[in-house]
Amino acid sequence: MNLSDSQTGGSLRRVSAMEAVLTHLRGAIERGEYAIGDKLPSEAELCRTLEVSRPVLREALRALQTMGLTASKTGKGTFVVASTVEDPTFGDYAASDLLEVRRHVEIPVAGYAALRRTPENLDHLAHLLDRMERETDTTAWVAMDTLFHLAVAEAAQNPAFRRVIEEIRDALARQSTFLSQLGDRREQSNREHRSIVEALIDGSEHDAVEAMSHHLDRVETSLTDIVRSPRASSPTEGGPEA
Repeated sequence: MNLSDSQTGGSLRRVSAMEAVLTHLRGAIERGEYAIGDKLPSEAELCRTLEVSRPVLREALRALQTMGLTASKTGKGTFVVASTVEDPTFGDYAASDLLEVRRHVEIPVAGYAALRRTPENLDHLAHLLDRMERETDTTAWVAMDTLFHLAVAEAAQNPAFRRVIEEIRDALARQSTFLSQLGDRREQSNREHRSIVEALIDGSEHDAVEAMSHHLDRVETSLTDIVRSPRASSPTEGGPEA
């Protein structure tokens, strides 16, 4: 079975090798080919069977763990711990908990930022946004994504808001990476960030609140789409053949 080349799924978007591996392994778990408690084959065996590189496989395995389907035991391997995806976990926080906090903090923060931002705040945000729109490396983009949300909090001129975003910064980065890899979110997120910055420039509390609310709505939708992704077909059902 060769998943090393990107494949085209049901949409026109190209599917990365990592996504193809993840879909294959997730489908196998959901179909019961790997039951709860089972150990997945070794990395070497999976790389050989799927004909992918170890970095690609490891990204897929990390995504499985984020989805809550597997757990890694040092020195022992990767084990199946659930048969369906319920609530992805990003660092110390479940996706649902993270989103709930973000709605209660970042939406009003955007409104405060529209009223209190300084010219320096706006210059910093505009510079960050320009860099993000040019960036092609996911790791670099994710780092700037977390800086963007910190910068909005700083523009609200309340250090307590920044502390809250700092607390969840690692989780935000993990979530951003996850969505960039599986939800094709980067360009959409750039557009949503642009709307937030434009509202701050206009000094419109209403528009800033609306823009941040829309951004978080899209994050939730993307996560929901990933969680509800249909089961992958097996090779004999029309998928890649061995």
